[in-house]
Amino acid sequence: MRLSPLFCFLLLATALHAEVKLPAIFSDGMVLQQAQLVRIWGTGEVGEDVKVTFGDQTHSSVTDPAGKWSITLNPMNANAAPASLVVSGKNMITLKNVLVGEVWICSGQSNMQWTVQQAGKAQEEIAAANHPQIRMFNVERSPSMTPQADCKGVWEEATSANVGDFSAVGYYFGRHLHQVLKVPVGLINTSWGGTRIEAWTSREALEERPCASEMLADWKDHVSKWDAAKEQAAFEKRKTDWQAQVKKIDEENAKLPADKKKPKPQAPRPPDDPTKTPHHPSVLFNGMVAPLVPYGIKGAIWYQGESNQRRAFQYQELLPTMINDWRRQWVDAFSFYIVQLANYGNGHPVTQDAGVPDTWAELQEAQTLTAQTLDKCGIAIINDIGEQNDIHPKNKQEVGRRLALWALAKDYGKNGTEYCGPLYLSSVVQDGKVRVQFTHTGTGLKTRDGGEPKHFQIAGADQKWAWAKAKIEGNEVVVWSESVPQPVGVRYAWASWPEGANLINAEGLPASCFRTDDFLPSTLGVVSPFKEATPAKPAPAKP
Repeated sequence: MRLSPLFCFLLLATALHAEVKLPAIFSDGMVLQQAQLVRIWGTGEVGEDVKVTFGDQTHSSVTDPAGKWSITLNPMNANAAPASLVVSGKNMITLKNVLVGEVWICSGQSNMQWTVQQAGKAQEEIAAANHPQIRMFNVERSPSMTPQADCKGVWEEATSANVGDFSAVGYYFGRHLHQVLKVPVGLINTSWGGTRIEAWTSREALEERPCASEMLADWKDHVSKWDAAKEQAAFEKRKTDWQAQVKKIDEENAKLPADKKKPKPQAPRPPDDPTKTPHHPSVLFNGMVAPLVPYGIKGAIWYQGESNQRRAFQYQELLPTMINDWRRQWVDAFSFYIVQLANYGNGHPVTQDAGVPDTWAELQEAQTLTAQTLDKCGIAIINDIGEQNDIHPKNKQEVGRRLALWALAKDYGKNGTEYCGPLYLSSVVQDGKVRVQFTHTGTGLKTRDGGEPKHFQIAGADQKWAWAKAKIEGNEVVVWSESVPQPVGVRYAWASWPEGANLINAEGLPASCFRTDDFLPSTLGVVSPFKEATPAKPAPAKP
C-alpha cells in the first residue's frame, strides 16, 4: 500500500515532535553547579515519560500539555572526573565529558566581549592555556523581540585551541577561581559590544520602573514610524554621495605628496531596523539571557556602562533593576560583581579645571552605589589600568583577578586578604577641613607614588570647585583649600581621565572615585537614548 505524501509528512512531524530535546546549554563538556539543586529541562511529546541519569542519581518526569519537562538533580560535590548525563524518553541523549564545579555568567558590552586574542599578552596567554577543567560557552549574539527558549553555542575546554575567542575578562576571572579553588569552572559568556543595559533587562522589569517609561514610549514611537523602504533609499543616496566624494578625494590625492593627502570620509552606516537592533529594550535579555534561565549558576560578573554614560543618573536605577530582574528569573539571589568603568579620556582633552561635569564619573558613581546598597554585590575598581585613548584597556588579566577577589572572599570564604579598594563611607567638616572615612582600607591607606593624595576637589555652598590639598591621617583623608574656608563637599578622581589620582590601600587596590556633596548631577532627567546629548566637558562656572 502506498502512503500519501500528506500522511508521510504527518508521520514524520509526529516522530520529530516525539524526540526528547535539550536546549544548547545542555551539551557535551558542560559544567553543572555544585552544592545546589540543578535543573535539567527540555521538550518532548505531550505526556512522554522522561528520565535523567547522572552519577548515582536517576529522576523521572512527564512532559506537560505544552510538551515541556523539567527534572531537578540533588546537590552534588565538585567532581573533575568526566561523566555522562543520560536523558531518555522515546529516544536517548547522552551528554559526555560533564563536570561538576562552579558556574558563572559573564555579561556586558565590548569590554566583556573583548577576547583573549584581542587583549594584552595575547599570544603568550593563548600558548599557556591548558585548563581542561575550565569550560567556556559563548552565547551566539542574537537579539529578539520575544523571549526565546534556546540559544546557539557549545561548551569548549580552555585550551590553546579555544581560549583565544572567549571573553578575556571571563577567562581570567575563571582561571583565578580555578587555580585557587582547584575545582572545575564553567563560564557562560553572553555579551555584545556597544549595548545598553536596558537591552539586557526583561520588558516586565522595565515596565515596573517609572524611570524607563519615557524610554519605552520613545522606542514604541520609533518602531511605529519605521519605514524600511524609505530608510534604505535614503541610505543608498548617502552611499552614492559618499562614493562620489571618495572618488574625488582619490583623484586629488593622486596629485599630492604623501604628507598632503586628504583623509577619506567614513562610510555611511546602513539603516538599523529597530526591531532587529541590539539596542532595543529587552531584546538581549530575550535572545541571550532567557534561554539560560534557570541553568544552575553561582553568580554573574558584569562589565557594561560605557553606552549608558549619558544617562548615568538613570543607571542608578537601571542597574539594580536588571540585577533584581535576573535574580527573580532564576529565583535565586546569586552574587553579582560589577566592573567599574576604567579611566579613559572619553574623547576629551585633559582639563586642569576643577568642577567640570563628567558623565563618566557619574556612571562610575552609579555602579558603586549599586554595589554598596544591593545585597550580595561587589565592585572591581580599575581606574588605575585604563588607557587614555582606548576605551578597551588591554590589561584584562587584572580585571579578572579583581573580580575573582570578590568571589573568593564573599562566596568561597577566602577572606584572609583585602578584596576591594577604598570606598567612600562618610565625611565630616571640621575646622574648615573635610575628613573623609572609607571602607576597605585594608592594612592602611597610602598613595601609589608615595606622595600626597592627588585629584581632590573641594567646594562650598556656592558650588564653586577648587583643587584641594589632601593628606592621609590613619584611615582618613583630610581635604582642604585656603580658597574654600567653609567647605561642604569633596570629590576625588571625578573625571573620566583623573590624571594623578593615586589613593590606594596598602594591598595596592585603588580607591573609587567619589563625591560627598549632594549637588545635582549633569545627567539628571536624561532618561531616553533618543534625547541624549553628546557627552561634553563644559567649562566650569566663573567665580
